Amino acid sequence: MKKNPLIPFALIAVFGIGLIFLLGFIGLGNMDEMANAGEEAPETAAASPEELYQGKCSSCHGADLSGGAGPALKGTELSVEEIENVVTNGKGIMPPNLVSDPAQLEELATWLTEQK
Repeated sequence: MKKNPLIPFALIAVFGIGLIFLLGFIGLGNMDEMANAGEEAPETAAASPEELYQGKCSSCHGADLSGGAGPALKGTELSVEEIENVVTNGKGIMPPNLVSDPAQLEELATWLTEQK
């Protein structure tokens, strides 16, 4: 007795098409979760100026404020308002809006002016 060789291929095709539909419906169910996956978590209100600096600034300005890709910030001559303006609007290769919370921005700018 000879078996039909197309039946296994047809079964695999039907199984594959069914799997595509199943995974498509699972993806539709998780659409909101996947759309928000790239968003950053909001900044915590408890972050100190040092923690903000280490997390957002030290990669360019150095862990000890001595500079690197960005200028040295130790002993800066900029005022608190000027630092807030640079952090908010960016300057040169520095991207804008690194700190979105105004209270944290003011604390960071004040902390930077106090570093000697």
